[in-house]
Amino acid sequence: MEYLPLFVDLKDRACLVVGGGEIAARKAGLLRKANANVTIVAPEISVSTKSMIDAGEAVWLNSLFIGEQLSDQLLVIAATNDEAVNRDVYDQAKAKNILVNVVDSPELCDFILPSILDRSPIVVAISSGGQSPILARQLRARLETLIPPSYGRLAELVGRYRDVVKEKLSTLAMRRRFWETVLQGKVADHVLAGRDELGEQTLNALLANNDDVELQRGEVYLVGAGPGDPELLTFKALRLMQQADVVFYDRLVSKEVLDLVRREAELIYVGKQRAWHAVRQDEINQLLLEHAQQGKRVLRLKGGDPFIFGRGGEEIATLAEAKIPFQVVPGITAASGCASYAGIPLTHRDYSQSCIFVTGQLKEGELDLNWSALVQPRQTVVVYMGLAGLPTLSQQLLKHGLPADTPAALVQQGTTENQKVWISTIAELPNVAEREQPIAPTLVIIGHVVTLHKSLAWF
Repeated sequence: MEYLPLFVDLKDRACLVVGGGEIAARKAGLLRKANANVTIVAPEISVSTKSMIDAGEAVWLNSLFIGEQLSDQLLVIAATNDEAVNRDVYDQAKAKNILVNVVDSPELCDFILPSILDRSPIVVAISSGGQSPILARQLRARLETLIPPSYGRLAELVGRYRDVVKEKLSTLAMRRRFWETVLQGKVADHVLAGRDELGEQTLNALLANNDDVELQRGEVYLVGAGPGDPELLTFKALRLMQQADVVFYDRLVSKEVLDLVRREAELIYVGKQRAWHAVRQDEINQLLLEHAQQGKRVLRLKGGDPFIFGRGGEEIATLAEAKIPFQVVPGITAASGCASYAGIPLTHRDYSQSCIFVTGQLKEGELDLNWSALVQPRQTVVVYMGLAGLPTLSQQLLKHGLPADTPAALVQQGTTENQKVWISTIAELPNVAEREQPIAPTLVIIGHVVTLHKSLAWF
């Protein structure tokens, strides 16, 4: 981040605005909304600025700017049309360690006034770091449609009951779960629909009937993180990622996806790769169980889909046996995501009427697959974890009758900025891998649909 977003208490604090035009008036009005004591310095003022002064919302110094006007201000904004004056304001403020903003000059700004969505006490600030204020305003407009004014009333209701809930529920974890129930349930529904009184009644009933044991109960979320692009996450996945206490994640979860997890959550890496396991599967199963038994909300974040070569079934079997509640959230599996981003349809009425997923992981140096099932005509074969065994895969498919010129592709780190696609034939694919040295995870796609990559590749 070039700028750290902060929400500053300006109530009764001195702030200076240099300039008397319409832009200066808008900046001064923004400061006044935060209850700052605003002084405007300008030899001439606009109608809007005069209206503020006449209303007693600002003090006017009918003067050119001089350095002596900077004394105990918390911040100063320069909004004149004279570059020399703006530069002088910047230099004088910097010399006195006063935060300064020169309008439309990011290089002369200690702070930036963001585009603001005001749902007080909820306030959303959006900044482009001074690069594109128009884009920031457009994003704010989109948020306007997603966050109606009633969210402010909901926040006020929560604020009135914070101390009551704190007294009623003894631990931070219990209080957080209670508020998540409130904000994701009927209380929020009533307030957002304008039924404030019914919303408060429902909150009181929930508080009176809360079950301490239930609020302390642990749960596990088995969530598919998809192939890498964070925009491919489901809404449910994102919601559960934002309420987890502890997160166990594997090697295939991208940094961009991991960045969306609740910041306060504990992150524990349990990744696996060929010939090396950070934590073995039976240990992972036990860790999930132990943390849930401690009353935590446990997120098991797995690349792709947890039920497709993700061993998710083994993990929830342990939980089910111990009667630990769990949820499973499917994710976009690598075959679907990577093929789509590579422009390779897995089925196509002219080329392939079926598709089969297999794992190419070696076991004791051998690749044990149903080879006859993989060499059927008009079929697409997708091989997960197939890099290490690629020579064996190619040899066995050729041996069992697959034509040597069958198109095949390697898709490296599909859906991410590191995606690369190599197109060849099944006979030549091992040589391509030897030459190009693709990085795991790399998917192997075999079949005549691969020829469509040339015309359909878009990413």
